[in-house]
Amino acid sequence: MPLVFNPTPPCMPLRKTSRRCATLAVASVLVLAMTSIHPALAQTARPETQATAQAPALGFHERVLPNGLRVFTARDTNSANVTVHVWYQVGAKDDPEGRSGFAHMFEHLMFQSTRNLPAGAFINLTADVGGSGDAMTHPDLTFFFDTAPTQHLERLLFAEADRMGSLVVDDETFTREREVVKEEMRQRTLATPYGRFERLQADAFVYQTHPYRRPGLGSIEDLDAATTEEVRRFHETFYRPDNAFLIVAGNFDQAQLDRWIDQYFGPIQRPNRPIPRHEVVETWGGARDGTFYAPNVPAPMVQISWPGVAYGHPDRVPLEVLSVILSSGSSARLQQALVRPGLAATATSNIPAMQQAGEITITATLPAGGEPDAVLDAIRVEAARLRNEPVTAAELAGAQARMRATSIRSRETADARAFEMGFALSMTGDPTVPDRDQVAIQAVTVEDLQRVARQYVTDDRAISMRYLLATEDHPETSAPGPFSAPLLVADLAAAGEPTMLAPEAERAPIPEPGRSVIVETPQIVERTLSNGLRVVVAPRPGVGMVSARLSLGAGGADAPEGQAGVAVLTAGLLTKGAGGRTALEVAAEIERLGVDWRAVASADFVQVNAFSTADVFPRTLALMADAVRRPDLAPDEVEREKAAQIGRLGTALSQPAQIASMVALRLVFGDAPYGGHSMGTPTSVADLTREDVAAFHAQRYRPDGAVLVLSGDITPDAAYALAEQTFGDWAGKAPAIDAGNLAGPPLPARIVVVDQPGAGQAMVMAVSRSVARQDPDYFPVLMTNAVLGGGFTSRLSSEIRTKRGLSYAAGSAINPRLGSGSLYASAQTKNETAVEVAGLILDEITRLPTAEVTEAELAGRKTMQIGIFGRSAETVDGLGSLIINMAAYDAPLSGLADYARDIDSVTPEQVQAAAAEHLSPDGVSLVIVGDASVFAADLRARYPGVEVVPLTALNLDSSALL
Repeated sequence: MPLVFNPTPPCMPLRKTSRRCATLAVASVLVLAMTSIHPALAQTARPETQATAQAPALGFHERVLPNGLRVFTARDTNSANVTVHVWYQVGAKDDPEGRSGFAHMFEHLMFQSTRNLPAGAFINLTADVGGSGDAMTHPDLTFFFDTAPTQHLERLLFAEADRMGSLVVDDETFTREREVVKEEMRQRTLATPYGRFERLQADAFVYQTHPYRRPGLGSIEDLDAATTEEVRRFHETFYRPDNAFLIVAGNFDQAQLDRWIDQYFGPIQRPNRPIPRHEVVETWGGARDGTFYAPNVPAPMVQISWPGVAYGHPDRVPLEVLSVILSSGSSARLQQALVRPGLAATATSNIPAMQQAGEITITATLPAGGEPDAVLDAIRVEAARLRNEPVTAAELAGAQARMRATSIRSRETADARAFEMGFALSMTGDPTVPDRDQVAIQAVTVEDLQRVARQYVTDDRAISMRYLLATEDHPETSAPGPFSAPLLVADLAAAGEPTMLAPEAERAPIPEPGRSVIVETPQIVERTLSNGLRVVVAPRPGVGMVSARLSLGAGGADAPEGQAGVAVLTAGLLTKGAGGRTALEVAAEIERLGVDWRAVASADFVQVNAFSTADVFPRTLALMADAVRRPDLAPDEVEREKAAQIGRLGTALSQPAQIASMVALRLVFGDAPYGGHSMGTPTSVADLTREDVAAFHAQRYRPDGAVLVLSGDITPDAAYALAEQTFGDWAGKAPAIDAGNLAGPPLPARIVVVDQPGAGQAMVMAVSRSVARQDPDYFPVLMTNAVLGGGFTSRLSSEIRTKRGLSYAAGSAINPRLGSGSLYASAQTKNETAVEVAGLILDEITRLPTAEVTEAELAGRKTMQIGIFGRSAETVDGLGSLIINMAAYDAPLSGLADYARDIDSVTPEQVQAAAAEHLSPDGVSLVIVGDASVFAADLRARYPGVEVVPLTALNLDSSALL
């Protein structure tokens, strides 16, 4: 369970975690211009400096069943999978007064039993056949989605229809799932540094009358007050065919699909009563200012929100374009005005996608010791610039290019296309909106942007907020509420006769799987350049996108002694000026061409990834080469990147899960290179110099032994010609890596508590050494992990979440490396149950070598693992990721085609033998991060030798931890 930092992650407009997520935020990207193009690339390259590729139309067909269910289908024969979505037009805004969290509660309850399906069957229908299933709750909607190999389509339709028409809601299920929801609430709201602000304070301050101000997860008080009958009445009111959209996309026979839909969904009755509808008109008022205090705030956060527009309003599109200009990419206005001068550590803008009201939001986190009012003033200055000065034509073109490229990427899979269609339908009821949006984005003018800025982003409408660390002088701000709501419990439909799980003999049988569909994997070819660079090509014609991934032996474990974090720092500086271009010039080119760029340093490698539409890919790779080979490493950029890295570390070290993962490395690997995290520590990063970075780059960024993977819409000949032109004259050989010294000797097990007073939850993590990626036992250990904690039906999840409701998520993961790898098993729970959860995790690990692993249990885990692998290979970037990880660890590339066979060949006996050899209880360490005053005494009573380390004294630069 490695710690991953991604300061600007891609974000869908629908989030279970928080709607205050930048709808169009994308990762940092890189494009650099080619000065010349190889003749072999004449068909691929274009002379334009602007990307021109267009997103394909969604292509869904609609029909309406007599019971009112609207059905949308789109066939895709390039996939071996099918996805089924059901979108219900009920969300958190529809929770009755005094019963917040009902819509989200149903997201959980809908995975329990129905008349014909016992509890757990929904997860098994996807996870145990190599698919996936989940759900999300939004203020305006709730949707459920299943993806599985296409032969299971009828089974998915049967299950979705059964939970629409005959869900079982009983006291036992409701009580158990309510505890799981409480743990989710603690995890997402109390255990994260900005959770209280995002979920409790901000919306309640921005919205004055609309139910959008209530937390979607609800409150513990409201959930505790609810009864099973009230929950059943909520289901009877909203979960009906005329309040839903059914969306099916993937590989299927249309005529057969239509028959199945008629068979399973057609008989569901449309109730003879209206659906409660309400549309509250928000009373915005004028400008407002508020300050909120909370514990565990590593650095101040500020936000300004302005009343915006609902999703269906024509001004939504120009406002979204304006948001991209403000915060998407390194050349964005907020980056230049707030982040580069050091006023803010991060700055984002957001246009939340809401059905009935909206807002325009700018949020910034500050460096430690930053001045909130100075940042709020700087945001106001940028707002005034938008009103008073037209944006440049280049800014507009760059935003449009980025949005075009994002749309092309987002429509690569059937599941993503189904999501886009479902969300637009839920917001507007109009299936043409997604495709019309593509045209509308490109039609936005400079004048449109200034008009909406002058109309909406004004001082007299600004709602300013500060979120600061609570102190004795400024105690924690209480959660707002209770709130009124337009819907009352009395308005809900009568519950009627409760549905019960039928006796097994009386249940309608789950349909048998159909005939499987095989989609061939690309023919992979490779060649090694004269300088030692290995070039691997996986062509996928017609997709319109190309991914480049370069792996170098420049990971965190390669850092010289005393320079922890230099690998991540170096990777972050690659685009901050390169090949004679300044950081701003590189960033401007990035925005113009809409290329997705990531440079991620793990323990063993740094992977540099550039992903673009095919029409601009030659320039993309040429300037990717410039960034990798000739970064400027300017002193002022080094200092900026250091500050940003230290800021990310500060945020990480306020979260129990992140702290536990860092401590776990020290428990397993001690002071060996693998014992330190690739990000380093605030102390080690602060000591790094420009000379350290330059020396690391000079030694480790070398072609010999590196791997370049090109996947997507490019021929092998064009790919090799392009690789030769951009990397062929690159010279040098990196120092050899001694994998045996990376992990150090095995260490005795330890039990460590990191005391974080007032922590909203405790993270419980057991950790042990595991195998290297090249180890012959890699696949048996992979399946051992799958049995232990891989997915909802694994042993850990079954014991901790499903049976006891002690955690929102419990599972395990392996982290194979060049040297010894590691295995983590973890769950986050309330502090009061930390010792109980620790015991359950250790018990499951202890019994792995002896408790029988049946063929049936292993078969489900195998299919799940194969399905995860297969879905990754369906996308251009996912395919490139699979290949680069095989190639970097020197695994045979035939493993792409042989993966299913390698997994399927693992036996139950091999799983138990692997557990006995590589997961001995004597070698398992335990770390718990939380409020030690609640659980430390009980932990000491059960386990001897507990070490308690105050978070304020934690020293991650040493295995002693102090």
